[in-house]
Amino acid sequence: MSTGTLLAIIIPVVVVVAALVALGWYTARRRRLRERFGPEYERTVEDAGSQSAADRELSAREKRHDALDIKPLSPSARDRYAHDWQKVQGEFVDHPEDAVQEADLLVTSLMRERGYPTDNLTQKLQDLSVEHGRTVEHYRAAHDVNERSRRHTASTEQLRGAMVHYRALFDELLSDGGPRHART
Repeated sequence: MSTGTLLAIIIPVVVVVAALVALGWYTARRRRLRERFGPEYERTVEDAGSQSAADRELSAREKRHDALDIKPLSPSARDRYAHDWQKVQGEFVDHPEDAVQEADLLVTSLMRERGYPTDNLTQKLQDLSVEHGRTVEHYRAAHDVNERSRRHTASTEQLRGAMVHYRALFDELLSDGGPRHART
């Protein structure tokens, strides 16, 4: 067999193998991002306009998140936050709007102590989505109701739902790096 014939066979085979390897890598990456980000993946695809753009966005979030100094809470800090949550939750019966606003402040304080930046809502949501992709939507929903409650346009049922949403993220943030907080 001549060198030209061998090259005519080898080059297309190498190109096909390289394409299959690249496709496999992209597919595995997309699957990993979908699993890690959960519902946040589809939201990002919708916002970004394509899966490739969403994949780039979520990978950038991961890199940013990896640069953060996210740390677990000490047992005493976990106990303090759990106690503070009980107080906020108890306030809901008599002052639901105040309780929702305090729940937002408590979640923000917990995020800050864990090492998450808390200055910008969009950045907070993006940073949280990396490790808390399945509960970040709870935070979005609760924050929206909190904004309505500041204008006194949220119903008591919406406020109750916001407390449930805040609690989902609160429990997840509280338990990371330590024993799961027992619900009371």
